[in-house]
Amino acid sequence: MNFSDIFKRDFLASYTTEGVSVAHITAVLLITAVIAGYIFLVYRLITKKTFYSKNFNISLAAIAVITAGIILAVQSSIVISLGMVGALSIVRFRTAIKEPMDLCFLFWSIAVGICCGAHMTEIAVVLSLVLTVLVLILDRLPIGRAPMILVANLQDLEKEPLLMQKVSEFCKYYKVKSRNVTLGRCNLIVEVRALKEYEMMQALQKLEGVESVSLVSHDGEVTF
Repeated sequence: MNFSDIFKRDFLASYTTEGVSVAHITAVLLITAVIAGYIFLVYRLITKKTFYSKNFNISLAAIAVITAGIILAVQSSIVISLGMVGALSIVRFRTAIKEPMDLCFLFWSIAVGICCGAHMTEIAVVLSLVLTVLVLILDRLPIGRAPMILVANLQDLEKEPLLMQKVSEFCKYYKVKSRNVTLGRCNLIVEVRALKEYEMMQALQKLEGVESVSLVSHDGEVTF
C-alpha cells in the first residue's frame, strides 16, 4: 500500500458517516414533513388562480421531503453524492412553470428540504416564517388597481362617440383596445378604470343604439 492509496482511503472515509440511525432519519423527515405541510397551507391561502392545482400543491410538500432524503443520502458518502449528481443530471422536466409565484414556492420547498437534510432546521423554520410574512405583506400592499374590460355591442359605428363620451364621465382612464365592425354592427372593447362601475353600466345601457354592455375583470399586467 503506497501513499496514494492511504490518501484516497482517508479522503473517502472523511466523507462517510456510519452513525446515521433510523430514528435520526425518521426525525429529520418528520420535521421536514411538518414544514412542508405548512408550505401546503400557505400556498392554498396565497394563490389566487381561477383553477387551483391541488396536485402541484401536493408536489410542493413532497419535493421538500424528497430533497431532505437526498441530502441525507449525500451526507452519508461522497461516492453516493457523485452518483446522485450523475443520476439527477439526466432528469428532464418538460412542464414549464408560467406563474412566478409557483416558482417562488418551488424554490421555497427545495430550500426547506436542503436545510432540514443538512441538520439546519432552525434556518428552515425562520425562512418559512419570514417568507410568509413577506408574501402576505406584499400581497396586501395596494400598489395599483387593475383596469376592467368594457365590452359594448352597438347597432352601428356612429354610436361610438356617444358611448365614449358617457364613459369619460365615469372614468379618468379609458382606452379602446379593439374595434370590430360586422354587417354594420360594432363590437367595442375598452380598457377602463371606473370608481362607480354599477352607475356607469346603468348609464351606458340607457344610451340609444347600445344593444348590450359587459364589464369583465382580468388578472393581466397592470399598466400605470
